[in-house]
Amino acid sequence: MIDKVAWVLVRDGRVLGARSRGKDTAYLPGGKREPGETDVDTLVREIAEELTVTIDPATAHHVGTFEAQAHGRAEGVLVRMACYTADHTGEIAPASEIDEVVWLTYADRDRLSPVAQLLFDHLHTTGLLP
Repeated sequence: MIDKVAWVLVRDGRVLGARSRGKDTAYLPGGKREPGETDVDTLVREIAEELTVTIDPATAHHVGTFEAQAHGRAEGVLVRMACYTADHTGEIAPASEIDEVVWLTYADRDRLSPVAQLLFDHLHTTGLLP
């Protein structure tokens, strides 16, 4: 099981996504937990590394946790992604292994990893993503 924490930023009916260097699939910004980190610790660290912004931990709100087949991994390898909204300061810019920042609509669902597709379905069903 791959344990991941992701940032969900919805703006003007679009969700912030990222494409890593050498990948063709969009992901939600975030990453794997390091030993001893909470979800919010992971979120703050990963987003600072990937997008050069600072997450305000006091505003983090759990949207949901989703599980699916890990994209690009052997059959049966699952990813569990805890998803959070949170306010931030700074200008979003790709850094570290991120090649591109993308803004995705529900129509872009097929461009996403399987676990991110589940999140998009949830956001769409709850009306957060038209």
